[in-house]
This record gives sequence, structure tokens and C-alpha cells, in this order.
Amino acid sequence: MTLPLRPQRGGFLRPFGCGWFIREYMLGHGPNGSPKIDPEVGVPQADIFHHYKLALMKAITLDRATSVEEKRARQEKRAINPDNIEKLAKRYLTRMPYKAQGCRYHSFVVYFSNLTRLGWVKPTGMEESSEFQEHYPPGQPRRYFRLTETGKSVPDDLWADPRKALYG
Repeated sequence: MTLPLRPQRGGFLRPFGCGWFIREYMLGHGPNGSPKIDPEVGVPQADIFHHYKLALMKAITLDRATSVEEKRARQEKRAINPDNIEKLAKRYLTRMPYKAQGCRYHSFVVYFSNLTRLGWVKPTGMEESSEFQEHYPPGQPRRYFRLTETGKSVPDDLWADPRKALYG
């Protein structure tokens, strides 16, 4: 399979897609250094979003650090040092704002609701209470979701754009 060098109109180049990450994370594979979960228990939507953003940030900083180290090594005519790549990646990660990469939470909620409408993801029935602060009324409960059998068998291209599956 060949991948296009440029995104289609309106697309973005990311190390991995949101749909791919959701599926792999909910299968319990722990993609890109994210924690592994029990696929039968499920996971709250906010946790998926948080780990998606962190994994995306780590992948982007590693790519940037690798290209900078390659450029420096070429200029100094030396071998590439993996320790320098790690140091640069950590430095870039501490400086990268959380909101700089990937989608915003509202966009993720809309994307996730499309997955729910398609029947690829369903609530497990397990909920946790959530509170903003002590003096505020309680927030909406954190609902746990898991993949359905249909969601496990859907091809990658539909996971990348669930609106195509939803609206044709």
C-alpha cells in the first residue's frame, strides 16, 4: 500500500490518525507508548483523548528531534547519536503546548459520537462520578466505552473518515 505524500484537500499530515489510535487503544494495544487497557472494561472518552494528544505530541517531538540530530550530524560530519535525539525530544516535549497538536476536545467528541452512531463503539454501562471542584455541582458522569465486534472488523479507511461510512 502506498501512502500519498500530500494530504488531500483539507487533510493534515500526522504521524498517525485519530481513528487508528482510538481503535488500537480500545483494543488494548497501547499504541505509541500509551497505557494498555482492558478491552472488556473499556475506557472513558476523555482518557482516550488525553492519551491520543500525548502520543501525538511524543511522536511529533521525536520526529523533529531526529531530523535536527540528522542535520547536525551531517554538518559536523559525525555519526548520529541516539542520546542527542532523546535529549532533544524531551526538551521539545516540555516546550510544546498541549493544544498545539491534534484536534480540540469538541472535535474529538463529535468524531467519537459518529463512531457511536455507527455502532463501532458502545457504552459498557460502567460510570464514574466526576466533579469540577468541591463548591460546584457534580459534572456529568464519566462513561466507559468499548469496541464492538463491528468496530473491530471495519477497515482502516473507514476508521480514518467515519463520515464516509455514515453518509456514504
